[in-house]
Amino acid sequence: MKNNHPEYGSVVFRDASADFQMLTRSTLSADNDGGPGRPAKTVEWTDGNTYPVVDVEISSASHPFYTGTARVVDTAGRVEKFNRRYGRTA
Repeated sequence: MKNNHPEYGSVVFRDASADFQMLTRSTLSADNDGGPGRPAKTVEWTDGNTYPVVDVEISSASHPFYTGTARVVDTAGRVEKFNRRYGRTA
């Protein structure tokens, strides 16, 4: 019976906005035969090996939740402002 599982190998995920790279394992590895999703770019890692690289827009290094730059919305204050503006009383 043919093995239907995709190849699983090392790949680098890179967040250029935060200058952050992470080497991990994924089915988007260089062992794929040029199938859909195969990274065309490669990068040389600190161990001297070359790995395929996937550019991502947001990672844990740039996401507002993980970096602590997330804004907390004051919903109670917004409701009070709405009630004052449109004359609704308690």
